[in-house]
Amino acid sequence: MTRVFIDGSAGTTGLRIRERLADRPDISLVAVPEELRKDVNARLEAIASADVAFLCLPDAAATEIAATADAQGLSTVIIDTSTAHRTADGWTYGFPELAGQRERVAASTRIANPGCHATGFISTVAPLVAAGLIAPDAQLAAFSLTGYSGGGKNMIAQYEAPEGRDALLDAPRLYGLTQMHKHLPEMVKVCGLATAPSFSPIVADYYAGMLVCVPVFGVAPRVLTEALQDAYAGAKLVQVRPDMDEAGFLSAGAMAGRDSLEIAVFGNDERATLCARFDNLGKGASGAAIQNMNIVLGVDEALGLEI
Repeated sequence: MTRVFIDGSAGTTGLRIRERLADRPDISLVAVPEELRKDVNARLEAIASADVAFLCLPDAAATEIAATADAQGLSTVIIDTSTAHRTADGWTYGFPELAGQRERVAASTRIANPGCHATGFISTVAPLVAAGLIAPDAQLAAFSLTGYSGGGKNMIAQYEAPEGRDALLDAPRLYGLTQMHKHLPEMVKVCGLATAPSFSPIVADYYAGMLVCVPVFGVAPRVLTEALQDAYAGAKLVQVRPDMDEAGFLSAGAMAGRDSLEIAVFGNDERATLCARFDNLGKGASGAAIQNMNIVLGVDEALGLEI
């Protein structure tokens, strides 16, 4: 029986992890009393008693608890779903489908879960940089449509307010206007890029689901598709699906409730668009975290997931 502690189980990511693990007979969930859920010592005791701990916390809190766990020499496998450690030394980036990453994840006790927007960008761009089809010094752009659940409890409350809701929420909203989005550093590092893409995230009035698109020029969709199919051959949670459109449209909500990700390339020989869609709470957060745990435990990586 694997003992698992979810630090921050009341947030959207933590709740989804708990839901996915609740019916697994191989998992025993460790809990702290409600009145102690913000007590650092109580949480550290729970981490020490667990085989695996998920950190579903704000960045500063994740940094603090991980640093203290390291100082105490805790060997518990820690999977951090925050931004805090995604480019940090000593942490493994938890995208196992990338070349060589599965083995690194399996051997690691400190795993940084990818960001949701970054997952879509990296899933398409990183294999194509590795294949030589996108140059490391390419000036890229990307836009990402996401459901409001990615904004956490406060944003969910804003969108689901029973009365007095701001009318501006009725239309999609662009954010990250300063081009300093917190997912950019991992996009650059993991893809091996020289510069960050021009990135435009957009939140819209639906609960969950994400569509990340990256324009590319001068490479035929067929060539790009074949390279992506080679990169993800045999992958359980990432599928290359040239037919994933819906009669000429792509819905950003098509993968809501699922923990897998699908990729397609559309366009022509002059201009193409790389598209990745998934659930921002699935492969973009909780599903990826559980997948990484499963790999560490040596069980089926899709165990307990909806794919």
